[in-house]
Amino acid sequence: MNLPNENLPYRPCVGIMLVNADGMVFVAQRLDTPGNAWQMPQGGIDEGEDPITAVRRELKEETGIENAEIIAQSDRWRRYDLPDDLIGRLWGGKYRGQTQMWFALRFQGADEEIDIEIGEHAEFSTWKWVPIDDLVNLIVPFKRELYMDVVAEFRHLAISR
Repeated sequence: MNLPNENLPYRPCVGIMLVNADGMVFVAQRLDTPGNAWQMPQGGIDEGEDPITAVRRELKEETGIENAEIIAQSDRWRRYDLPDDLIGRLWGGKYRGQTQMWFALRFQGADEEIDIEIGEHAEFSTWKWVPIDDLVNLIVPFKRELYMDVVAEFRHLAISR
């Protein structure tokens, strides 16, 4: 059976696992999703932009953070499909989901640097540091499998220094 959405492409994107010195991972609650919808920072790769440049830009845009060092890049692209009811509402209905290159970054600043209300397009209402093993249960169901993969790959990086 040919589903109408299977012909749509995936949106190229980066994902960021930001880890602090205590080995805790940054998550933020989305403004546009009701309920308990948390996620790590992520965002689209602009035309002509490489993933590393996108990581730095997205981290700054979504959190205000500049003091972070890239400590790992995922070994592969991962993707997820949006639920059918979201496909027409996100990204102008042009994508069926996202294909993401994930990066782990070590936060080197102070919590006071974090500003989720930066810019005119704030995405989050609040943020917190959580143990890596709590991540998957905080995420919307359609992204959980992807998050399980990212956690498995980067778990060794979420240890205190």
